[in-house]
Amino acid sequence: MPAMVPGIYKQGKIELLETPLGVREGRVRVMLIEEEEPKPEPRYLVRGKYPGDTPPEAFEEAEFHGEPEFDDLYGR
Repeated sequence: MPAMVPGIYKQGKIELLETPLGVREGRVRVMLIEEEEPKPEPRYLVRGKYPGDTPPEAFEEAEFHGEPEFDDLYGR
């Protein structure tokens, strides 16, 4: 019974990440898929994350309130 399991190829060796179910031994065919480096998760500035570091006024100044030069285009 054929089975497909994920694995990693590194420095000339293949490591299976899962044990194939229902297969004791058999031939294998390997297809390598080169993937890009994973991108880091986005980080957001959270109010109160660093107590005493950033005054609340700084967040108010940084809030986006539209762009006045484009108000005429959008009827504001």
